Amino acid sequence: MSLGKVAVLGQGYVGLPLAISAARVGWDVTGIDLSLEVVGGLNKGISHIEDVSDIELSSMLESGNYRAASTFDAVNESSICIICVPTPITESSLPDLKYLESAIREVAKRLPAGSLLISESTSFPGTVTELIIPILQELRSDKGVSIDVVSAPERIDPRNEKFTLRNTPRIVGGITASGTKRGKDFYLTFCDFVYEVSSSSVAEFAKLLENTFRQVNIALINQLVPFANSIGVDIREVVAASSTKPYGFMPFYPGAGVGGHCIPVDPIYLLWRAHKEGLDLPFISQADLVNSEMPKYVVKRLVEKIKPIKAGNILILGVAYKSGLGDIRETPAKAVADQLERVGFTPLWLDPMVKEFYGYKSYSSQDLVGATVVTAQPDSPVADLAMTGVPILDCTGAYKAVKGVEQL
Repeated sequence: MSLGKVAVLGQGYVGLPLAISAARVGWDVTGIDLSLEVVGGLNKGISHIEDVSDIELSSMLESGNYRAASTFDAVNESSICIICVPTPITESSLPDLKYLESAIREVAKRLPAGSLLISESTSFPGTVTELIIPILQELRSDKGVSIDVVSAPERIDPRNEKFTLRNTPRIVGGITASGTKRGKDFYLTFCDFVYEVSSSSVAEFAKLLENTFRQVNIALINQLVPFANSIGVDIREVVAASSTKPYGFMPFYPGAGVGGHCIPVDPIYLLWRAHKEGLDLPFISQADLVNSEMPKYVVKRLVEKIKPIKAGNILILGVAYKSGLGDIRETPAKAVADQLERVGFTPLWLDPMVKEFYGYKSYSSQDLVGATVVTAQPDSPVADLAMTGVPILDCTGAYKAVKGVEQL
């Protein structure tokens, strides 16, 4: 027996695992995505997301509890509608809400009275009250008063086998107490714990704080890398030593920068919203600057390592933002490649999980003058390259034991 009909807008890294989780416990779920390629693949049992296997997807298709669609028709019959669309930043580092606004406008006129509308898309504190509610008021004859609106920001960490969608606590905050309770009851059908907050703005703020915390602490370690290198100390060993303290410290590690859909983006939403209030957040601004400058430092170290060579092919090993993924959103490898070109080298790339990388040429046994590991991907030929004498700078710490590989 179905628990009810649910429409999930966006079938990417957030929306698809959510849709499958809800379908697994008995919700009648339609996953909506505007990509015909994505929808066609999903309805054939082909998953494009590492956290959802083809077997799992096919099982939900066969059960009848899940199907994908490229139209919004299912919203008309759904008691719950969840927005899981991207909220990136523009080239000018401003919030890009066009996908979110478009999604809300599409569903606003279709939602049945009494529906629960949940936004999982990460955005600034006040998105529900300043963007979503006004659209409902504009487009609905009932001015949106019949719709319960809730913020429940996603907490997906792709390929994390310890903390999954089920056992990672959910935060839920609505416009009304009754809406918050409805949201909590929904998530408790497939999540172990739900934490209620007093408003949608608190929920939105909490998500930004989580990833700003990571941005700032990663920046602290990245800022110490040049100093540690100059005095001959391995910063990763320092972090490991500090981590033996059982309280007051959390380990964060250096790298070529930060990537993905959260850490480089979420603090920008927080900064932008603060600026609207006439406030500066210099600590967060500096953290963003430190991490965004790391690709330049990586290239500087690599160029110093291969002196006096001033031109040639340099290989970037691992261009996804995270090990085990094919996701290149906001990957620091892009900035490393751009900087290599800027100083006169030709960047090549190799990543078994990535099909295309911003138009750069992939590696196919070309002669190399150097290489850098940005992301430690499975079966990366770092050891084989090192044996040929190619100078390699490892930004990940994964190849510390390989002879001839220098650590960041």
